[in-house]
Amino acid sequence: MEEIDIYLDTAKEMMESAINHTQDEFAKIRAGKAMPSMLDGIEVEYYGSITPLNQVAGVTTPDARTISVKPWEKSMLQEIERAIINSNLGFNPQNDGEQIRINIPPLTEERRLNLMKQVKAEAEKGKISIRNARKETNDALKKLDGISEDLIKDAEDEVQKLTDGYASKIDALVNAKEQDIMTV
Repeated sequence: MEEIDIYLDTAKEMMESAINHTQDEFAKIRAGKAMPSMLDGIEVEYYGSITPLNQVAGVTTPDARTISVKPWEKSMLQEIERAIINSNLGFNPQNDGEQIRINIPPLTEERRLNLMKQVKAEAEKGKISIRNARKETNDALKKLDGISEDLIKDAEDEVQKLTDGYASKIDALVNAKEQDIMTV
């Protein structure tokens, strides 16, 4: 019985991890408002090593449509600007010699629909991770020796309940992000 609990805890951890990853991916999808987290995936070369942008510069949002990036060393301005342009986030940074400003244009209806497709694709990846966790756990449960089929069946039912619960959490995340994106 204790072995089954270990497998259930592992399944729960894997599903929780899938939820966290999906939330992180959703945070990268912009909804029209400027947020410092929009630049989280950007890395720059800093004295020969690849470093996250937020470790070489202060990233702030002075207003709802602007992101300001102020490097701690002026010599990093060009490198940061290049990294933002090469990030394929669609930003057009403006370098004033002191800091970099990124204006976030309002979303068009077409862009909103494309963002929703992106959200749904990330949600599906999250659900696939959850289903993979279910499959791995069920496969491991079936390989257990010396445990009655009834206990294994009960454990599989419990894994299915976990799967359904975490899938509905992803649906709730999608609905919240859809509200965020589609609100003009």
